[in-house]
Amino acid sequence: MLNSAYLTLSNEDTMITWQFLPFSQLTTTQLYQLLKLRVDIFVVEQTCPYPELDDKDHQPGVHHLLGYQDDQLIACARLLPKGLSYPSVSIGRVAILETKRGGTGHQLMAQALKHCESLWPGETIEIGAQKHLADFYGKHGFVQTSSMYLEDDIPHIDMKLKK
Repeated sequence: MLNSAYLTLSNEDTMITWQFLPFSQLTTTQLYQLLKLRVDIFVVEQTCPYPELDDKDHQPGVHHLLGYQDDQLIACARLLPKGLSYPSVSIGRVAILETKRGGTGHQLMAQALKHCESLWPGETIEIGAQKHLADFYGKHGFVQTSSMYLEDDIPHIDMKLKK
């Protein structure tokens, strides 16, 4: 298993160190950085007041993927076991610092998928994606499985990656 993994990847001039941890192993600094990045993007940038603290981060089996560059958290995702958000394994709270978007998102998803496979081999993965990101997730093998719906006044679709 890749638990508590530290992996550094280089992408041209971008060095990202990836950390993969269950909630109980996050330091208070990591937790603060994680929540700040998510609130900055999902609440402030997207002007969408919603309950960011949804009682899922600390549930058994949930893991957090953190991407650091120069000691700054620039990307994160939450990996959830079956039954917590969807009947299948799920990836959620995918967030990338605005100034680091582009290739970082694909690196983040590649890492998230690798870790899901390590934790839950061969399992289907479901996500609730913002509709405008359907092509992005499609490049990672996800296919749309629902009609568009509004979540916090933002168009979303459900997508699935079958193994």
